[in-house]
Amino acid sequence: MNLEIEYKQTSELIPYVNNSRTHSDEQVTQVASSIKEFGFTNPILIDGDGGIIAGHGRLMAAKKLNLNEVPTIILNNLTEAQKKAYIIADNKLALNSGWDLDILKVEMESLNELDFDLELLGFDDGEFDDLMPDLSDMDEDNNPYTKKAEAPTYEPSGEKPDIKELYNDEKTFNLIENIKAAVLPQEEKDFLMLAAGRHTVLDFELIANYYAQSSKECQELMEESALVIIDLKQALEHGYAKLSDDVAAQYLKDYPNE
Repeated sequence: MNLEIEYKQTSELIPYVNNSRTHSDEQVTQVASSIKEFGFTNPILIDGDGGIIAGHGRLMAAKKLNLNEVPTIILNNLTEAQKKAYIIADNKLALNSGWDLDILKVEMESLNELDFDLELLGFDDGEFDDLMPDLSDMDEDNNPYTKKAEAPTYEPSGEKPDIKELYNDEKTFNLIENIKAAVLPQEEKDFLMLAAGRHTVLDFELIANYYAQSSKECQELMEESALVIIDLKQALEHGYAKLSDDVAAQYLKDYPNE
């Protein structure tokens, strides 16, 4: 039987409704990262109607990468029973193999020396630590931007400050008075008064102390307003924090799926 690769639109492919193999978001992201690094080297197997026989995870990864076309191989010679069986066998047979751990460690150490991103191999952190504990410890010791960094905690320091001590709005207040007195259209005044709030000076040390002694609802709103930063990822997403180029590169290496 001659097998030919034929590119198909992802929208043409039909996942098998009774596919028993599951794919987590993390695993799909790993497959997508592999496709970006190595290319789409493993075509999706389909029947003559576009039904997927093998490659559901690859299709999900392709859609995550916004690929419009993917390589496929059409298997027209399988009976319905064979298709059902192969969908299971294709996944299970691969799970039945093992690893020569000594050789695997040698290969991973070699890749690390070549500065290759080992996360593309698909091992999770626990597996990686088991395989290469010395390297894992070394990376954590030498890398100042480790992903094991803990979120800051805010502990009460003295009495809870008065709310008016948290800010100085003298310049803002004076500016607003000038805006009110100006001969301008009201919509321009409204805009300028909104912008005037930028001149309010915040005392973040006192704000942190106030936060530590506030209600949960107030704390959540303070976090949402970026008055304190608990979650670095959230702060980056909302534009409250910005990484330098070097730190950003390390962040992407530590968190390729984010």
